[in-house]
Parts: sequence; structure tokens; C-alpha cells
Amino acid sequence: MTVEAKICGLVRPEDARYADEAGADYLGVVFAPGPRRRDEQQARRIWRNTEAKRVGVFVDASEEQVVKLAHDVGLSAVQLHGSEGRDYCRRVGDAGEWAVWKAVRIGGSTPLESALERYAAVVDGILLEGFSRRGHGGVGARFDWSLASEVRGVWPQGVCLILAGGLNPGNVAEAIERFRPNVVDVSSGVETAPAVKSRDALRAFVRVVKGSG
Repeated sequence: MTVEAKICGLVRPEDARYADEAGADYLGVVFAPGPRRRDEQQARRIWRNTEAKRVGVFVDASEEQVVKLAHDVGLSAVQLHGSEGRDYCRRVGDAGEWAVWKAVRIGGSTPLESALERYAAVVDGILLEGFSRRGHGGVGARFDWSLASEVRGVWPQGVCLILAGGLNPGNVAEAIERFRPNVVDVSSGVETAPAVKSRDALRAFVRVVKGSG
């Protein structure tokens, strides 16, 4: 099994280069409100001179804004963390060649199986993260990993499983063994301070992921 590594919440160009050099498959920039939010020009500087695929993170942005930005900066994946519905996801996906990933917060008000049934036919991947009142993603909220067998038992065929929430170099191997995800996504778990990535932690995270296939 090949597992890909995504480094998200990038705000500094040097961190994107460190992640890229370490072998990360995806580099994520947040375009939603929060401490890691960046605009288009800042994102271009972050991604400059990197080879990994680009992911943009959005929360309830307009479809027009998402599609325009995805076209303009060359996103490989659009990651949606808000209340975006089925039709929204379908239209955004139909507007370009990028993948659409929809985040589902485990422990929220919507049961996992219902969320999977709702989105499986209209997205390319579903991202699992923990529920937190502090925000949508990037807060290190880990959900109950004892649900791994349940998750795999109901997972829709052909839909990419992206695992996030509380991952770090010390626990990502266990997460991969339990969930067998396609992609593991880390943000705060490789930081030394808010929005500041650790070069050593980036390398360690990617090294573990690449050694877990």
C-alpha cells in the first residue's frame, strides 16, 4: 500500500521547501479564516520552486472564488471544510481537473455513515478529522481511533481516505496501520510554534509515512 503525505497550514516559503525536499506529496495552504490564512499572492510565494501537488483549503467560500483560485494557482486538490453540500461539491469538481476532498468531522452531529453516503458520489476523497469547537482543521483534534474497523467497514469504494487530526511523527505509523488511508495530513503536529514548521519534524513525518507502505 502506498500512502501519501500532505503537509498543511503552510505559511512560510521555507517550510514549503523543507516539506518538498523531504518528499511530501502535497503542500496545503489555507484560504479560510484563521491564523494560517493566506491570500493568493502569499500562496504563490509559498509554493514557488516546489514540485509537490498543491492543495487549497476552504471553508464555505463561494463556488466562484474556489474555482477561480484553483484555476489561477494550479491546485491539484480543493479541500472543503465547511458546510458545503453535494451540489456545491459536484459543481466545483466539474469546473476543473482538480480533485475535491470533503472534510468530515468525527464526533460532530452527523453520523459518519450518513456523511459518507451524502458525499461519496460527488467527491474524490473524504478527509476524516476530529471535532473541535476551536475551528475547522489545523487544531490537532484527534478522534477515537478505535473506530478504525468501523470506518474501513463502511468506506465507499473508489473514494480516497485522507486521515487528519492530531497526527505527528510519533503516531502516524499507528494511524496508517489502523486506518490504511490513502493520504495522511499533518499541520500542527509538525510545528514548533503556531504556523512555524519544524524541519526535523517534517522530515521525520514523511520518512515514517514512506516507510509504512
